[in-house]
Amino acid sequence: MIRSEESMSGEARGRSEQHLPQLRLDELLDELQARIDAARGTQDRVHRLLQAVLSVGRELDLAQVLRSIVEAAVVLVDAEYGALGVIGDDLTLSQFLTVGVSEDARTRIGALPSGHGILGELIRHPEPLRLSEISDHPASYGFPAHHPPMHSFLGVPIRVRDQVFGNLYLTEKRGAEEFDAEDEAVLSALAVAAGVAIENARLYEETRLRERWVRASSQVTSALLSGAPSADVLELIVEQARRIASAEVGMIAERVPGEDVLRPLLAVGFEADRRRGLVMSRQDGFVEAALSTAEPVVSPDIRRDPRIDPESALWAGLGPVVGVPLVASGKSIGVLVLGRIAGRTPFTDTDAGPLLGFAGQAALALELAERRRDAEQITLLKDHDRIARDLHDLAIQRLFAAGMTLQSTQRFVDHPEAAERLSRTVDDLDETIKIIRSTIFGLRAHGDRRQEESGLRRRVSEAVTASADSLGFTPALRIEGLVDTDVPGDVADDVTAVLGEALSNVARHSGARAVDVHLRLGGGELTLTVADDGCGVPAGAVRSGLRNLEERAVALGGTLGVGERPQGGGTRLVWCVPVRAGDGAVSG
Repeated sequence: MIRSEESMSGEARGRSEQHLPQLRLDELLDELQARIDAARGTQDRVHRLLQAVLSVGRELDLAQVLRSIVEAAVVLVDAEYGALGVIGDDLTLSQFLTVGVSEDARTRIGALPSGHGILGELIRHPEPLRLSEISDHPASYGFPAHHPPMHSFLGVPIRVRDQVFGNLYLTEKRGAEEFDAEDEAVLSALAVAAGVAIENARLYEETRLRERWVRASSQVTSALLSGAPSADVLELIVEQARRIASAEVGMIAERVPGEDVLRPLLAVGFEADRRRGLVMSRQDGFVEAALSTAEPVVSPDIRRDPRIDPESALWAGLGPVVGVPLVASGKSIGVLVLGRIAGRTPFTDTDAGPLLGFAGQAALALELAERRRDAEQITLLKDHDRIARDLHDLAIQRLFAAGMTLQSTQRFVDHPEAAERLSRTVDDLDETIKIIRSTIFGLRAHGDRRQEESGLRRRVSEAVTASADSLGFTPALRIEGLVDTDVPGDVADDVTAVLGEALSNVARHSGARAVDVHLRLGGGELTLTVADDGCGVPAGAVRSGLRNLEERAVALGGTLGVGERPQGGGTRLVWCVPVRAGDGAVSG
């Protein structure tokens, strides 16, 4: 019996020993299957990573490259939301592309992030960052209203040639509480490939941009050599620069020697009609900086730039702005300004760099126009001299001879009425000779100064005509007295500047429908009156522009008066300075 029990016990142990190898084999097979599945999963992930790298590297358009990077990242790490933030020069996010957030949700959220909280943490410390709960991090800034809930987070920097270009942000890992180390490794690998793709796209973009600048330069050169009007060439320059630099507004203004303002030449693009009549002032810090430097001056947002007057209509509606000087013969003769509407990305070095060469062509156009005006002026002055010579040598001599003959004839006339008529005729001839002499003097007086500078009547007329673009109508103009010959050159320059500023103020602030300009020289005083039928000067209004006009008057020993127009409201500005007789005369 004992032997039977022992035999049965041995048989049981035998059967148990037969089951153990079977169990171990199943475990090994399960482990092998798991490893195979893991290897297959890794292989699939590597395959997807390679596909993503190829997809990203295939694009050459930078905007599309950035979009492809975010879309590929979301798929690779199985995230609900993804974003790519481009870091600007001020270490904030200048661009922010998202995937997974609908357009409606983005609209409800409001303004895109600029780089606070966790997003800013990656900007300050460009290293991979993995979080199981965003709100637990000390740098967490919270989410704005209507923002979808987000918990798990994975972020990696994107470098382009050792410089951080931006960051990839992924949130809400699908099917898991958090992203793992493998997700981080895959995303880091994609970021390396993204950096290469971004650099290629930027190089391609810069090459295409250079080609566009070269083509535009050729067009401008052809226009200059063909003798096209300078105004047409300048408009071509500004329009080409505006389009190539992707700006909504282009403006160009010429410097007036010895003046604090720039003569407005033209504006193209957004609200060009309203800007065309405005005057750029050197008291504007941005304009002065653009005039006094040899490099582009860039403002990421002109509305917040401390160098400008925030009330200036010149910058209304604009955000990023770039200005470059127009340099000719080593001197700055004007400024070229490009602007983008508020909210757009700032100008980069790639945008602003080629503008210097383009601005040089604008300066060349202005210089050629100046040379043409000089040539035309010389021709005109030669004609004046010839006419004056002919009047003096022919007309006056003949009139004088006729007068002498009539005077000698008087003693042979006995009839009183006939003698009186002869006397009146001789007097008329004398008066005619005086008029012709005065005309000769006026013609020769223009020989010592350019007509644009000495011809105050013409300069005032041109300023009034130019103001029609900003006012919407042409002001009425009256001129009394010998303003071309009796007003000194420095006073004439001041009058032109004062008139431009006064008309600009009317256009910006008054809402006038009629303007009267009256320039009068008499009684030893030169008086400029500008009256409008607008809303008048409100109480407490900033008088920075009027202060400039008053300082000009005081410097010349004169006065400035601003008050209500006597007839039917509006504003009446009276600028008056003394002028001594003979100050403006030029002997010939």
